[in-house]
Amino acid sequence: MPSRRANPARNPAPTDLAMALCRLFTIKGRVQGVFFRDSTRRVAQTLGISGYAINLPNGNVEVLACGESNSVDELAAWLQDGPQMARVDELIARNIEVDAPDDFQTG
Repeated sequence: MPSRRANPARNPAPTDLAMALCRLFTIKGRVQGVFFRDSTRRVAQTLGISGYAINLPNGNVEVLACGESNSVDELAAWLQDGPQMARVDELIARNIEVDAPDDFQTG
């Protein structure tokens, strides 16, 4: 009778979603009332990134971005400037371990 132990050679590789990098950004400056969240959502969706963009009570914007490392890096580069009417004074980023959302939302 064959062994029921898992054969590593036969186990499928983890999916891309399981390998997703998640990075939490805090964006400071003139980032509310300038279409920052919606512009971030459009860029994120183009890059295949899931997560969210929300306004914080202190006037900052928080962005969770989950996706392939190079895509998250591309979004990070865009967040340095944001949309045309924004003024980004500071971008704080840290990688976090969280289940990647299915899509990108604003709140």
